[in-house]
Amino acid sequence: MARTMSVSDSIVILAEPSAVYARLSDPTAMGRWSPENRGAKVLGERGDAYVGMVFEGRNKRGAMSWTTRCTVTAADPGERFAFRVHAIGARRPFLPGAIATWEYRFEAVDGGGTKVTETWTDDRRAWPDFLANAFDRAATRGHTFAVFQRRNIRTTLERLKVALESPLDEGAPRA
Repeated sequence: MARTMSVSDSIVILAEPSAVYARLSDPTAMGRWSPENRGAKVLGERGDAYVGMVFEGRNKRGAMSWTTRCTVTAADPGERFAFRVHAIGARRPFLPGAIATWEYRFEAVDGGGTKVTETWTDDRRAWPDFLANAFDRAATRGHTFAVFQRRNIRTTLERLKVALESPLDEGAPRA
């Protein structure tokens, strides 16, 4: 069975594109919205996102936890933020390889809102489909990564919307 190599979803948030970009382009904050990510540590110069910024993301799914190394590939304020995941490991990302690319696009809509589109792309192109599908089903308890990530994207976008539209700062890390 051929793999779905990319999935995306969108949501409208009642905030300006620059404000939404500012929150999503901070890799240390992603753990506030993502069902798997638990935050990140920027390696090197810290500040606003920039192309070439490297960070290590901490992730958890059930009892499994892992760390990824990522590099920002697009940092266009109010328009686009993207990064590629290119190393993975349990405590530190020591296994290099093309894993995935995450992208966020921001589009102004009437009424002062922003349409945010989150896209996950499977970069494991060298993996045969049968091997990737078998690995995915073991890692996600029966799903392909495309199906699994579609749900994660929806959850992330809905949590982000609540946080940015709330009069209180809902951005505090989850327990």
